[in-house]
Amino acid sequence: MRKIIHCDCDCFYAAIEMRDDPSLAGKPLAVGGRAEQRGVVATCNYEARAFGVHSAMSTARALTLCPHLILLPPDFARYREASRRILAIYRGYTPLVEPLSLDEAYLDVTGVDRCRGSATLMAQEIRARIREEVGITASAGIAPNKFLAKVASDWNKPDGQFVVRPQDVDAFVAALPVKKIFGVGKVTAAKLNRLGVETCGDLRAWSLADLAREFGSFGASLHRLCRGIDERPVRPDRIRKSLSVETTYAADLPDLAACRAALPALIDEFRQRFARTGEPRPVHKAVVKIKFADFSQTTAECVCAAPDEAVWMALLDEGHARRARPVRLLGVGVRFAEGAAQDDGHGQIGLFDDGPACEDSREPDNQTTN
Repeated sequence: MRKIIHCDCDCFYAAIEMRDDPSLAGKPLAVGGRAEQRGVVATCNYEARAFGVHSAMSTARALTLCPHLILLPPDFARYREASRRILAIYRGYTPLVEPLSLDEAYLDVTGVDRCRGSATLMAQEIRARIREEVGITASAGIAPNKFLAKVASDWNKPDGQFVVRPQDVDAFVAALPVKKIFGVGKVTAAKLNRLGVETCGDLRAWSLADLAREFGSFGASLHRLCRGIDERPVRPDRIRKSLSVETTYAADLPDLAACRAALPALIDEFRQRFARTGEPRPVHKAVVKIKFADFSQTTAECVCAAPDEAVWMALLDEGHARRARPVRLLGVGVRFAEGAAQDDGHGQIGLFDDGPACEDSREPDNQTTN
């Protein structure tokens, strides 16, 4: 039986800003891009959340909901410095630390002797040290597996923790809304609800075969997780699957010619980022992502070990032809060849998956201010 802690700092970017400027405390605050540049909210404090503001919301919408919202640009140098200190605290308890973002991680403390071997007491001590040494608060979930620990860490936010004991797993999971299952987004949740499934308990009535018929390969995950079964280990060595950069343009690119003119600068930015990573694994695919003015998006990719500008241009042509509309966002990148180590599908988000980069995924790979 594992003892897993999921630690997650509360509104991390905003917390660092309030720590460094105490005059911001108590005022609605968001960190993100500017509205006139089609920015999005990376994170916001709880005062802003009271107005309905949340991460991944457009800054323009956030300012409509909360006109007196204080908006600050992200300062990743300060966030990374705080992250190093937080991760050092985590690793002082166990070498089995799997970071999910700058401030969030799983810790496997099975067999650790500190705090009399109590994961609950270790979580309390870790949170107290983050408060004292970093100057911000954190929440934690303690459970026998990663899925439940992550759910539990959100149970008593901010500045709290929640324990799911092994004997309580079945009842706890049965009552969970299906939207709490990792991988269930709005579309899947809506489909489940239409099928009469509101909770994990409801979902248990479905056979594995029925779930596979309705949801494909994801059906097997649904079948396991609705029963609280998650055998994934905490993996300190989880590897990156892809690398990209992307830019949201202040004004839509009106046609393919404008997109082609914008692509070289994006490719240059990607090459600089790629060089900094020192990634040793071979490239397997080249990828171009396009988000159109109506927010529909498409991804074009091809097998290519050494993509150059001509390859990305061809993918741009292919992707743009699918909609032939003005474009608000372009991205270029690569997928790496898979080695012996595999990503477990929870934590690192594929860089061309849906959704903007925000605090509770990973530090945005795109360093361009959106």
